[in-house]
Amino acid sequence: MDCVFCSIIKEDKNILFKNDLAVAFFDGMPVSKGHTLIIPIRHVRTFFDLTKEEVVAIYELVIEVKNYLDDLYHPDGYNIGFNVEEAGGQSVYHCHMHVIPRYLGDTPHPRGGIRKIIKI
Repeated sequence: MDCVFCSIIKEDKNILFKNDLAVAFFDGMPVSKGHTLIIPIRHVRTFFDLTKEEVVAIYELVIEVKNYLDDLYHPDGYNIGFNVEEAGGQSVYHCHMHVIPRYLGDTPHPRGGIRKIIKI
């Protein structure tokens, strides 16, 4: 079965930003206005499979994406990160970074951010 993210790269479709090692595009199932994914061009499963050069390339794009989203949507904050493997919430097994704009009032109690996922 083809990887949906590899298809996006191959078709060069809906890509917002691109460099030699990574691309950025809007998430197909966004959790907020402007939710963007950044993925390596090389098909690797998780963040831990990336080369140092790919990590730098993703970092460079996250700065471009943030500036773009700031201008376009004016979010009040961001969550950024990677889901790794099924237990970490990964559902597409092509490494991808989520850039999720946050807006005041989008949740009644944002303090702690993603820490609220696991109930202790």
